[in-house]
Amino acid sequence: MSTVSPSSVAVDGGKDIAKIHHQDEAQKELDAGALFVLKSKGSWLHCGYHLTNSIVCPPLLSLPYAFTFLGWETGILCLAIAALVTFYSYNSISLVLEHHAQSGHRHLRFRDMAHDILGPNWGRYYVGPIQFMVCYGAVVGGVLLGGQCMKAIYLLSHPDGTMKLYEFVIIFGCLILILAQIPSFHSLRHINMIALALCLTYSACATAGSIYVGNSSKGPNKDYSILGDNESRVFGMFNAIGIIATTFGNGIIPEIQATIAPPVKGKMFKGLCFCYAVLGVTFFSVAISGYWAFGNQSEGLILGNFLDDGKPLVPKWFLFMTNFLVILQQSAIAAVYLQPTNEVLEKTFADPLSKEFSLRNVIPRIISRSLSVIIATFVAAMLPFFGDINSVLGAFGFIPLDFILPVVFFNLTFKPSKSSPIFWLNLSIAVVFSAIGVIAAIAAVRQMGLDAKNYQLFANVDH
Repeated sequence: MSTVSPSSVAVDGGKDIAKIHHQDEAQKELDAGALFVLKSKGSWLHCGYHLTNSIVCPPLLSLPYAFTFLGWETGILCLAIAALVTFYSYNSISLVLEHHAQSGHRHLRFRDMAHDILGPNWGRYYVGPIQFMVCYGAVVGGVLLGGQCMKAIYLLSHPDGTMKLYEFVIIFGCLILILAQIPSFHSLRHINMIALALCLTYSACATAGSIYVGNSSKGPNKDYSILGDNESRVFGMFNAIGIIATTFGNGIIPEIQATIAPPVKGKMFKGLCFCYAVLGVTFFSVAISGYWAFGNQSEGLILGNFLDDGKPLVPKWFLFMTNFLVILQQSAIAAVYLQPTNEVLEKTFADPLSKEFSLRNVIPRIISRSLSVIIATFVAAMLPFFGDINSVLGAFGFIPLDFILPVVFFNLTFKPSKSSPIFWLNLSIAVVFSAIGVIAAIAAVRQMGLDAKNYQLFANVDH
């Protein structure tokens, strides 16, 4: 075992499962983050739960808003392309992980892959920081969204209530503070199974609510024209692409595959098929029904369209239920995207030679994870721009991690012939989405700058 690098786990696909488990555990003892957080005990179905909860989540309620910058044809086309490309990319990165596992090095983290495939500087200074930014940013955005949904429920009961958004963000942050103490990624499997049912339910509610309002006289006049001058339309289009990229984004495929018990071959593909079956039903139904009902008046989250100057356009109980379901799933999602941060904290502060639940490890774990959530909650309360956070994360993080790097890893690992279609397909995806990512990043920063003029720190905004 002395010849194996600490960033990977030695696996010999030709030996029995008992020996593979022994090698996994022997290697993980070198690394408390892998030993305590990234436990390889799950099945393909558990993997499907993790994938679904990390992708099919409340940001999908912003898809009608993205359509306001794209229109019908371009919006549906971008949604379909994003679904196809991300499925292909996620499967590609899974095949790369399987290949390395069978050849003797099972990568457990995205930065480990980059370290071995692209070089140590790429893993340390590019992929690692970007992944941390994406995952921690997703936690910040999730805490903010949870607070917004709590405030929506509060205002339905107390229309003249005086509580501010930041107070609800803090309350929701306290819930995440508890969930952050769940010891490992694998421990979330049952929570993510429940979250799967929640996302199906609130997506159905969002679709039904949009159809109800769209067919009633209470809804706005349907206008599907794209607003703004030519410059605003161009930047808006790329801003929308950033939002869609965030909605399909994951950024933790290696960490999710690390939860699968060896041998891993073929299990991730089953999990992806499970996830994208749910994704196809939810994403397209919410995007199409929401944009159909509200057109270019679609708000950053479609639930905001169910209120007209504080007056509900759908039954109050319906809004209560939908927001409550979003709150529950969002808490589970925040726990999922805390895992890379938890792994780094565990690797830094825990002692792999002590027991997982010894005082030596429990006390640093509680303190470090609590501080992580407190900082995320503070940032969410201070910068309540959920739509802008979505587009920035997509442009700077999810596009590189989920659209570009997987196909680059595939070409560098399997080295397909330059005359083969797969080589040129992967190269085309990498080049096209690199260009889109740069422009989307510029558009996202521009939009945040424009919106910053309308907001103050700790602003009391709605959805």
